[in-house]
Amino acid sequence: MKDILREIGMIARALDSISNIEFKEYDLTKGQYLYLVRIYENPGIIQEKLAEMIKVDRTTAARAIKKLEMQGFIEKKEDAVNKKIKKLFPTDKASTVYPILKREGEHSDRVALAGFSEEETETLFHLLQRARKNMEVDWEYVKKGNKRIY
Repeated sequence: MKDILREIGMIARALDSISNIEFKEYDLTKGQYLYLVRIYENPGIIQEKLAEMIKVDRTTAARAIKKLEMQGFIEKKEDAVNKKIKKLFPTDKASTVYPILKREGEHSDRVALAGFSEEETETLFHLLQRARKNMEVDWEYVKKGNKRIY
C-alpha cells in the first residue's frame, strides 16, 4: 500500500509550518489561525463544536481559544437561553486579519494543486473527504477512551 497518510501528513506539517512563520507578525502561532478562521466563518460557534471541527481535544482548543481571547481576536458571549454556554465571536481585530488568512489559504491551494485538472482536483477533494470520514469513526472511538484493534 502507498504511504498516502504520510504524504498527507507531510503536506499538513509543511502548510502548518509556513502559516506559523507567515502569521507570526500578526501574533498568531501554533495553529491559532485555524481556530480564528473557523470562528470567523462560524460566528457563535461553541468551543466543543470548534474542537470537533478542527479535530483536537477540548483542552487543546480551550488553550488556543483563551489565547485568542486574551489577544483580542475573539470574544465569548453567553447564550441567551443557557448562560453556561459560551459562544465564540470574532472581533474587529479578527476582521482585519481574516482576509490575509483567507488569501494565504487560497494561495496554498493554488500551489498544492498546480498542474491538476479541474476534474483531478474535484476527484482528490471527494476522495480526501471519504478518507476523513473513515478516520472520524476511529477518532470518535479513541476519543471516548477506547483502543483500536490492529
